[in-house]
Amino acid sequence: MSANTEITPATGGVPAPATDQTPILEIENLHISFYTRAGEIPAVMDYSCKVMPGEALGIVGESGCGKSTVALGIMRDMGNRGHIKSGTIRFKGRDMGEMSDAELRDLRGSKIAMIYQEPMASLNPAMKIGQQLMEVPIVHEGVSKQQAYDRSIEMLEAVRLPDPKRVMSSYPHQISGGQQQRVVIAMALLSNPELLLLDEPTTALDVTVEAGIVELVKDLGKKYGMSMLFISHNLGLILETCDRISVMYSGEAVETGDVADVFDRMRHPYTQGLFRSIPLPGADKNSRPLIAIPGQLPLPHERPHGCNFGPRCHHFVEGECDAGPISMIPVKGHHDHNSRCVRFDEIDWKAMPDGIAQNDPVEPGAPVLQIDNLKKYYDVAANAIFGGGETRTVKANETISFTAREAETVAIVGESGCGKSTLAKVLLGLETATEGTVTLGNREIQGIEVENRGADLVSSIQMVFQNPFDTLNPSHSVGSQIIRTLEKFNFGNSTEERRERMLELLDLVKLPRAFETRMPRQLSGGQKQRIGVARAFAGGPKVVVADEPVSALDVSVQAAVTELLMDIQRESRTTMLFISHDLSVVRYIADRVVVMYLGHIVEQGTTDQIFSPPYHPYTEALLSAIPIADTSVQKKHIVLDGDIPSALNPPPGCPFQTRCRWKERVSGNKCETEVPGYVEWGEGHFMKCHLSRDELESMEPVISFEAKEDSVEDASKIVDLDAVKKAPVQKKADARRDKAVAAVADTGDTGSAKTKATKKTKRAKAEAAKSRGGKSRGGKSSLDDPDRPSSMERPDVPDDLKQISGVGPKLEGTLNGLGIYTFEQVAAWKKPQRDWVDSYLSFKGRIDRDGWVKQAKALARKKTGG
Repeated sequence: MSANTEITPATGGVPAPATDQTPILEIENLHISFYTRAGEIPAVMDYSCKVMPGEALGIVGESGCGKSTVALGIMRDMGNRGHIKSGTIRFKGRDMGEMSDAELRDLRGSKIAMIYQEPMASLNPAMKIGQQLMEVPIVHEGVSKQQAYDRSIEMLEAVRLPDPKRVMSSYPHQISGGQQQRVVIAMALLSNPELLLLDEPTTALDVTVEAGIVELVKDLGKKYGMSMLFISHNLGLILETCDRISVMYSGEAVETGDVADVFDRMRHPYTQGLFRSIPLPGADKNSRPLIAIPGQLPLPHERPHGCNFGPRCHHFVEGECDAGPISMIPVKGHHDHNSRCVRFDEIDWKAMPDGIAQNDPVEPGAPVLQIDNLKKYYDVAANAIFGGGETRTVKANETISFTAREAETVAIVGESGCGKSTLAKVLLGLETATEGTVTLGNREIQGIEVENRGADLVSSIQMVFQNPFDTLNPSHSVGSQIIRTLEKFNFGNSTEERRERMLELLDLVKLPRAFETRMPRQLSGGQKQRIGVARAFAGGPKVVVADEPVSALDVSVQAAVTELLMDIQRESRTTMLFISHDLSVVRYIADRVVVMYLGHIVEQGTTDQIFSPPYHPYTEALLSAIPIADTSVQKKHIVLDGDIPSALNPPPGCPFQTRCRWKERVSGNKCETEVPGYVEWGEGHFMKCHLSRDELESMEPVISFEAKEDSVEDASKIVDLDAVKKAPVQKKADARRDKAVAAVADTGDTGSAKTKATKKTKRAKAEAAKSRGGKSRGGKSSLDDPDRPSSMERPDVPDDLKQISGVGPKLEGTLNGLGIYTFEQVAAWKKPQRDWVDSYLSFKGRIDRDGWVKQAKALARKKTGG
């Protein structure tokens, strides 16, 4: 069968010639599952979409919804555990499931190409870039090396990489991240694919680099007539790059349609939830806060009956939304717009989830943090490994000055390499300043290293890190890690006081107190970041440095963590330094903004001042690069050329002059020879630029709004804080909280009543277990079982059972609670006792109980000198 034919029902299965109306890609009722030891995990269910020639389809949704699995299914790159259970994927009318392995190999990389999120996943670090690029046309088209070289040079020029010949002879590590991504795009386009799959291609890039890549992809799509499948969690990028959109939730498409139609007239509660979670123009942290989607994405094997989104939906109706499977339903009056919601015609789209409240603006207090003419230089030897050679200076921070007041949020923005993180390190004592002063309260701290700061100073300035996954010890429970922080800060006089404070911190970050015993692996990304916030606020800090605290999180989780930070700040009046490259979040959260470029502060002022003209030319470019998910927004189109220069070899004069589009309007060679001084434009608004006042005042707004004729705002975009509804997960949380409060009330005010009730309950459970044959409900060992290991009173010096591999602090405490304190006790366990312990602990350790016995015998002999 030819690849240029299609099969249609009208022809009775006879191949029909492909036409311009034949979809490049057509997916129907796709089901993909992964098979593990735990069983089948359905990742994609009943997914359908089509991409026409020259069309771009965007797929959006939270992490784990199945976006990337769809792309991997198209490429047939799911490993040995992933399988397409049912459904079809057609490329130009032909079922890819009927293709041979040889045909699929020929298709991949030639007619269908994929660009991954991390460019180094596609580049071999041991091969020069030229070799990797030339390989594509040589393998797929059999061209000569010279032809492959010439085409590679042409494609590098097409993706706007400077000096293509130098890039061809470079290794991947010798170019920047943005350049690496451009190389990967060039590699994907070398074979002139008809379908390009892009899986989060700009997530790891700076906002200005992202703008350049997006512009490049759009232009190349038009130039080569490619169809595109663009996977992203960024709704603004989807608006800028795509014609149609598919919103995915828990393995299913829940809404599809034209981008403008879905954005302006959404007809699924999940789509509306995504839009309410992002800081669009008009959102305000006080009067119009972000609205996080309650609950979490269900695990594949725990999906609810009926609507998958039902437990998180505040429009849920029992008996209707959970009656059975829901198919995609056409939306009347909309062009090719479908929704997987049975109630979209009945929903009060203006209604809000419970718990949304307006807040009074917080008035900043006296200055807490004062930074004056701060400089941080690094001396770098030409031969850093063996020494010797010329020493060069890296100017990471240059004459940094600003003030942060009590209860104020100051945002620090700029591209990677601008000096944001170096400034944070100096503030935290991880680095010391070269010159200048940093004053916290009434104390200068710029020269005090963190190990010499003492508990009071360390607790006064804390940090929330970007990646919540790397900041928690995987071997310790959440509660123990917070308690350890409190111990370091010398909080409390006893373990009981610190534990009570730990529980209060869990309340503060809106996590159940039951999380005290959970391990980090049992938490979602948003929950881990909440623990990071709890630790940062444990010592009552004066200043919290938040370094990209929401950039690694899904949009709905971003909204929840952002609102959490704001709530805590309102209550504690903590000063916050918010480091970010996402100016949408900055506009929403910040009171004042500091814009950095190559170690310099080029502009600072209130949020309104920074987001309104006149701008510093760099600020103008940053604002233009913001992807905004609003069809009424009009943006000036400004894409910066080149990458940020190296701090090891900065340009002379103005640090921004090599990329500034306004430079030609400054007379002479002032920009190339003189570092500009600060110009004051208003109270607290400073700019470092040589442009004349007339030129700066002539600047037009970067972001404006287009009034649409005869347009009526759709109900799905209206926010009504007076209309409130609760989602099922919110109702369940309320019920659990009410039950916990009632339980505490029933115990009375004294601890003795609680103790008696607990003992009574344990006795009842033990008696019931005994009647069932020695096992408690669920198969767990009973404390009255005759096979229970013998116990003893606590000795004056118990053995350190943690010396047994697989026994941590938590397990040691459990064993001590059973009256097991010595190696000799463990060494005496026979098989019945080992089995009892296995059942009682309800899980298998890293080392089985037989291994514990062997180790305990050896440790007991060592203890007695035997």
